[in-house]
Amino acid sequence: MGLDLFIRSQFLKFFNLVEQTGEYFLFFWNSLLKIFKAPFRFEEILKHVEFIGIRSLGIIILTGGFTGLALTLQIWLGFSLVGAPNLVGPTVALGIFRELGPVLTGLIVSARAGGAMAARLGTMKVTEQIEALKVMGVNPIQYLVAPRVLASVLVAPILCGVFDFMAMGSSYFLSVSVLDMDGAIFLDKIFRWIKPSDIYEGLIKASVFGLIFSTICTYKGYHTKGGAKGVGEATNSGVVLSMVFIIIFDYVLTNVIRVYFWFVS
Repeated sequence: MGLDLFIRSQFLKFFNLVEQTGEYFLFFWNSLLKIFKAPFRFEEILKHVEFIGIRSLGIIILTGGFTGLALTLQIWLGFSLVGAPNLVGPTVALGIFRELGPVLTGLIVSARAGGAMAARLGTMKVTEQIEALKVMGVNPIQYLVAPRVLASVLVAPILCGVFDFMAMGSSYFLSVSVLDMDGAIFLDKIFRWIKPSDIYEGLIKASVFGLIFSTICTYKGYHTKGGAKGVGEATNSGVVLSMVFIIIFDYVLTNVIRVYFWFVS
């Protein structure tokens, strides 16, 4: 009897997962469609660009700077063992531009702005403000979700560019001022080995990560149930799922983008 109940509970969990996945993709598709349909709420978009982008600059600058310092020091320690410290510059640049820049930007912004999205929409859901919008004839997905999604997609690659700039700036400072490397050689190796496609890869990833965390967090907030407790659970679930899927899609996008650039080159 106990085994039967266990198997039944696992099946119920599986079907619930399938159902939620289907609901999410319908929500995802509906949100994308509403971005391109009138009325276009430019004020809402600008408000969310300011919240997601400008208010995240401080933590992006701080994180980018120290990431560049830590990565440079570790790579320099390793390359010094084999007599190749001049390769520190391009190695740090590749790691920052392709992987660390977009991934850390996505994780940081999803934790800061994505959690706020889920909490805001969750509060509106449990207090029936979303239902009030429907009664007034306002499409809540177009008014509440689409501007947040569009703002995230537009702002994420800009924040990633700021992260990259700060990381490489701090890497140059540490390499030249502290580790006594030649600045001209440092820059020459970077310009020789780094291609524009390496930078584009990171910016594309960042934009996709913005789409991922914004749709997941707004979905969780939009479907909140259970009052204040439900708002907390939706916020936590949205942030955690966003981070997990950012890591997963980083690997997927790396392979897809590399194959694309291989075909067009």
